[in-house]
Amino acid sequence: MGCGMGKSELRLKKCDRVTISVPAATAIRAALLIQRWYRQYVARLEVRRRCTWNIFQSIEYAGEQDQIKLYNFFGFLMHHFTPASSERNLISHIFRENEICHHAEWERYFCCESVEVPDSYDGPHLTFPMTFCGVSKLVEAFKHKQLLHARYVLQLLGETWRLLRILTNINHVSTCHTKEITICGDLHGHLEDLLLIFYKNGLPSSEKPYVFNGDFVDRGKNSLEILLILFGFLLVYPNDVHLNRGNHEDHIVNMRYGFTKEVLGKYRVHGKKILKLLQKIFSWLPLATVIDHKVLVVHGGISDTTDLDMIARVDRHKYVSALRPPKTTHHAVNGGKTMNSNDSEASGPVEARRRVCSLSHHRSPPPQWHNLPRRSLHNLPMSSQLSWSVEEELKKRRRLAGLDQSYGELQRSDPDPECGATAETDEQEWKQIVDVLWSDPMPQNGCVPNEVRGGGCYWGPDVTEEVLERHNLQLLIRSHECKQDGYEFCHNRKVLTIFSASNYYEVGSNRGAYIRMGPDLVPHFVQYQASRACRELTLRQSVGWTERSALRALREQLFVHKSDLISGFQEFDPNNTGMISLRHWASATESVLKLGLPWRVLRPQLVSSTQYSMVDYQQWIRELSITEPKLEISDTSILETMYKNHSNLETIFRIIDTDHSGSISFEEFHQTWKLLSSHLKTEISGEAIADLAQSIDFNKDGSIDINEFMEAFRLVDLSSHT
Repeated sequence: MGCGMGKSELRLKKCDRVTISVPAATAIRAALLIQRWYRQYVARLEVRRRCTWNIFQSIEYAGEQDQIKLYNFFGFLMHHFTPASSERNLISHIFRENEICHHAEWERYFCCESVEVPDSYDGPHLTFPMTFCGVSKLVEAFKHKQLLHARYVLQLLGETWRLLRILTNINHVSTCHTKEITICGDLHGHLEDLLLIFYKNGLPSSEKPYVFNGDFVDRGKNSLEILLILFGFLLVYPNDVHLNRGNHEDHIVNMRYGFTKEVLGKYRVHGKKILKLLQKIFSWLPLATVIDHKVLVVHGGISDTTDLDMIARVDRHKYVSALRPPKTTHHAVNGGKTMNSNDSEASGPVEARRRVCSLSHHRSPPPQWHNLPRRSLHNLPMSSQLSWSVEEELKKRRRLAGLDQSYGELQRSDPDPECGATAETDEQEWKQIVDVLWSDPMPQNGCVPNEVRGGGCYWGPDVTEEVLERHNLQLLIRSHECKQDGYEFCHNRKVLTIFSASNYYEVGSNRGAYIRMGPDLVPHFVQYQASRACRELTLRQSVGWTERSALRALREQLFVHKSDLISGFQEFDPNNTGMISLRHWASATESVLKLGLPWRVLRPQLVSSTQYSMVDYQQWIRELSITEPKLEISDTSILETMYKNHSNLETIFRIIDTDHSGSISFEEFHQTWKLLSSHLKTEISGEAIADLAQSIDFNKDGSIDINEFMEAFRLVDLSSHT
């Protein structure tokens, strides 16, 4: 009828359906192809990002390992050289502890009444006791890059020290239905990140409690500002702001990673005093926080021997530096007088210094250490002084002490009975603190020394289960490791890493994050990137930016090891053809640098051309595109040693610069190199060192300042400018 449809019309409709369905199927196939391509594209970017991450992290951990090895070497010198030796005197001040000072003496040291604030000062004026208004003004001032006057810095540090002394080793925090607690990880001097956290989450208050989980300082440019802000809020809200100690709250670590330099640069007159006070304050920072008796918050982690009851009892202020054991006392024969085993002023054959060879392996020292004949380089006959080297002295001491050719490893021996229960307890307590500050989780079961960092341990899921169950806990929150997303779960979601410094390695390298946690103890994450430039980059641009930075750092490492690399390559090239396979290139490169990197994956970014899977390694070394300062010295062999160990040299420089003037004399520079050459077990002639000192002294004033020192080491990657 009228609503019917003819056959021709029906055929037309069918035809229409056919013609419509064909483009639809094509579109679906195209969409699937695009989706597949995009997933492959993102996967390739992710591979590049992970390789970049491995480069940054491997170089970072290698530096931490070097720092601990260097400090162990200093400890070796302190043990084997008499107090009169010049080499021992150069470093003895970093081994002196402050426990000999009573609280009243420290009160006088914190006194700042003689420091006047001039009328020209336009920064914030603080009043004490601190108020919320005062800390808010401090935050605003630092936001606008103002500098707090030294008088207020000293006052703030003094008030903080007095408060920290009455806090327990483990903070106990409770949540309630009306508020959440915020947990932040490493900040590392990134003031932008702290300000962004406050902007997004609110300032600390009784309604907005915070836990800051250590590593406030080093690497970034505003470590001191972060400390002053956090200390200010701690004074105003002592029950709602909780600060845990990190492994970088350590004056010996600060010498290498920038905080010492930062403070002295900002406060030239009072910087030394500020550093001394902070050294004391760091030792009084609490070691852990427990939320609702169920969540443990520590900076590094745990080990199979972690005992929270022991950690709660230790005298934490004894551990001014966690890189070495605490003092132990022994009773001498002469009238029962108590001697301090780490007192740098002690002398005589009775001096018995307990020493642990590393942060990972703890063995009792051989008994003969306590009876070693002490010898000063100054006490040698004049003819011997001219030919005697620190290395010869060390070799002799190693033989006498039962050491092999590596000063860091002790031969097995029976424990020293004189140490007694006190020394054993002290070492157990020290190990507890080292593990809490330095350890990292691993996916395998067990607990092994953390040889990548050089301190603490790697612990597995079984250790997590055992420690949490033993203390009736359900979650461990830690920091200490940079994560690309700012956080990461592991060990069946019972260990959570939180890291709050975004753009840690390079702009775009990682997000920062913090945790909000309510009474249900379920962590909620907030991620961010503090750099506006990074937020405007696409994923490809961000990965490319950080990849170029990582490869630049890696090429510098390759350049400074070029002699060792050539020797390693030649082992696979017996006929001296100049060509080796990619497999041998990767194997030799890893054996020299020991960074644990996927070299064959990185090969396209590092080796410009290959023929039949062969590498022309001589040409490759020439094409690294690194240029070095033109130092006019006759012995060029010293240059590679200098570039390879410039961080160790800078650390020794800052140790020898005891007055923090920023410069050292030629003689002190000579002593710096003697210490380094002994540490490396290499011989560098006095003439070569003198020649180098003259070349580094650019302004020819007879001394070397830190700027000249660093300029001499500055390598330039030419490829980054093309």
